[in-house]
Amino acid sequence: MSRFKSLIMLLLFLTLWPLTGCNDLVPHDTKSLLAPEFQRSEIVGLAAGFGTTFAAMPDLLAMLKRRSSAGMNPRMVLIMCIFQILWVYYGFLIASRPVIVWNVIAVLINSLTVGAYLHFLRKEKRQGKDIGTLAA
Repeated sequence: MSRFKSLIMLLLFLTLWPLTGCNDLVPHDTKSLLAPEFQRSEIVGLAAGFGTTFAAMPDLLAMLKRRSSAGMNPRMVLIMCIFQILWVYYGFLIASRPVIVWNVIAVLINSLTVGAYLHFLRKEKRQGKDIGTLAA
C-alpha cells in the first residue's frame, strides 16, 4: 500500500473509532411536541417528503405555461410514477403515513405531467399537419 493510502486509512480509522462508543447518542423516536399523535420520525418524514414530492412541479408548471411538450421526457416521468406507486405500497407495508401521503401526491403530479405532455404532443402534431396542408 502506498504511503498516501496508508495515511488515508489511518485518518479514516481515527475518525470512525470514536463513534464506536456513541450508542447512547442514537436518536430515539418519541412523540412529537408539535403534534403528539405523530412520532418525531413522521414529522421529519413529512418535511422531507414535501421537497421530493414537489420536485417535479416546476416541469409541469413550465409545460403548462408555454403550452408545449418541448423539453419534456415522458419516460422519465412515467418511470418515476411507477416507482412512486411502489413507494405507496411500501408505505402501507411499513404503516408510514408520510411515505403514503407524499407518494400519492407525487403520483398525481406525475400523472398530470404525463397527461399534459400527451395533450400538448397531440396538439402540436395536429398543428404540424395543419401547417403541412397549408404549405401544399
